[in-house]
Amino acid sequence: MLLEILYLYISKFLRIGRATKRIRALLGFKRLLVMAGSGSSMLYSFLLFTVILSLQEMYRGKLASSELFTILGGFISSLLFLVLLTFIGNFQEASGVKTGWGAVILAEAVSLIAASTVHRVCITTCFLFSVGLLYEVNKISAVTVSKIESKAKRH
Repeated sequence: MLLEILYLYISKFLRIGRATKRIRALLGFKRLLVMAGSGSSMLYSFLLFTVILSLQEMYRGKLASSELFTILGGFISSLLFLVLLTFIGNFQEASGVKTGWGAVILAEAVSLIAASTVHRVCITTCFLFSVGLLYEVNKISAVTVSKIESKAKRH
């Protein structure tokens, strides 16, 4: 149940694309969801970025209080990376600019700076979690591109 709720929030606010069918099949979900457009996804990701950053700064004392909370602070900062990367990607798509490594570097720099306000160990854990998230996003993107190319070859 918790996975389904998490999936619903992620799929509604972050625009993942056609790979969501595979994710739904892997997790065993039956219902179809309408994905957010580029503009609304950009707005939702910006709002999520603002909320996550605000909560992280409000609770930075608690996040720096123990080792486990420090790791959690790095993970929360890596979520900032993911949401900011979504915002930048949608902004570039809306303005017609090609997305590249510049968006990744900018999003990573901002998330590392946000992590540094909590604790210095958060910087390392944020970087490691962000690399993992970037790898998973790249995998989802590769699956989506290969499905689109295979459909184009059939027609």
